[in-house]
Amino acid sequence: MSGRPPAEISAESVRTLRETTGAGLMDCKKALLEAAGDADRAVDLLRRWGRASADRKSGRATKEGRIGCYIHHDGKKGVLVEVACETDFVAKSERFGKFLKDVSLHIAAARPQYTNRDEVPPDLLAKERDIQREAVAGKPSDVAERILDGRMKKFFAETVLLDQPFVKDETKTIGEILAETIAALGENVVVRRFAHFEIGR
Repeated sequence: MSGRPPAEISAESVRTLRETTGAGLMDCKKALLEAAGDADRAVDLLRRWGRASADRKSGRATKEGRIGCYIHHDGKKGVLVEVACETDFVAKSERFGKFLKDVSLHIAAARPQYTNRDEVPPDLLAKERDIQREAVAGKPSDVAERILDGRMKKFFAETVLLDQPFVKDETKTIGEILAETIAALGENVVVRRFAHFEIGR
């Protein structure tokens, strides 16, 4: 805690942070206090807290949800995506609907192949690691491992939905936006599956 007195955190700054992140008012105020009023640091804090919140909720059953879709303006490209949550009340909420719309648009633009890392076939993952290991052969082992980690991170960012930078805000991954959505809604939310459709492909 920075020790900055609560009176120096304006209601307007709390509202702005809430609109930016979707987090609760009390969480926004707490983050701003801890960040001594620095909005960027407060966003980072909320992301970390949101991820922790998402992890705590990850085991909860998701038997409700919605199917989202995106059809490109020329009618030649489309996406269907299933996003699940715990209650029908949340499934009908504006925040859930916004996430569903955003992730549908993102999938159409970024064309991920897998929803999460667990879906990547082990043989494909092993092959990719072998290719990247060959590319760093001859370098000192600690340097080679760092380069390998960076290249595998890039591989996941290109192929896995939750690892991809969001097309409308590349400072966040889809996984981070999902964690923020879970924190804001107070329920477990899961992107279950998706499908691309494109004329001629």
